[in-house]
Amino acid sequence: MSAPRAASTFTSRAERLGPILIVAGTLAIWEWLGRAGVVGSLFFPQPSAIAGALAALFRSGELGVHVGVTMGRTLAGFCIGAGAGVLLGFAMGTWPRVHAQLDPLVALVHPMPKIAMLPLILIVFGIDEASKIALGALGAFFPMLINTVAAVRHISPTYFEVARSYGAGPVRTFTRVVLPGSLPLVLTGARLSINVALMLVIAGELLVAQRGLGQMLWFSWQTVRIADVYAWLAVTGGLGLALNWVLEWVSARTMPWRDDEGRVLA
Repeated sequence: MSAPRAASTFTSRAERLGPILIVAGTLAIWEWLGRAGVVGSLFFPQPSAIAGALAALFRSGELGVHVGVTMGRTLAGFCIGAGAGVLLGFAMGTWPRVHAQLDPLVALVHPMPKIAMLPLILIVFGIDEASKIALGALGAFFPMLINTVAAVRHISPTYFEVARSYGAGPVRTFTRVVLPGSLPLVLTGARLSINVALMLVIAGELLVAQRGLGQMLWFSWQTVRIADVYAWLAVTGGLGLALNWVLEWVSARTMPWRDDEGRVLA
């Protein structure tokens, strides 16, 4: 192995181990402060207590049930919202007239807090599963829409001119120019969308649900089971991390011409 390649491999491993060491060190310090009595265990239970609560939730079967419910709602909302967002985004990015008509409406609705729309969503969809899915879809829609529009509009006009000079029709131009040119930003939009969808689904579960991570967080707080609160929060963070890893894997498979930092490989 050459020296530059060995140095690159060492740097890559160090970058991967860095976050793990930071988390492990933080947990170790937290545990020590708790055992020493510096940090009150009522509001800041020790990591070992949180791990015990997490293990108990796993053994009881509660963990799998509520994670499955929340993930089902999140993925359903993401597919609906992100799917609509990417389709409308391609339309707005491709046709200036569509963009001119719809962009003011997007600018009007996008800044509104999506959780504030929950009462309206409940009126339309009721308090069953549809309302939580609709809230997640609403959250996933706008990041995907905005990123897709930006992706298409930032493709250099030169590529379209070359495609036309070779006689490419609309379908071939889309598959050979628009789609590969916009894919990096579209996948970035997907990462934002699925995180926002997860966040809003859990927020909806806090208010109107009998199952799911949000409801269990709320129930644990009401019953003053603080270790369980931290355990459910850890599960939520783990889900977000897992979803991002999946989308990173998809990005690596669909864009092999880019490295891990998004640079084009020679």
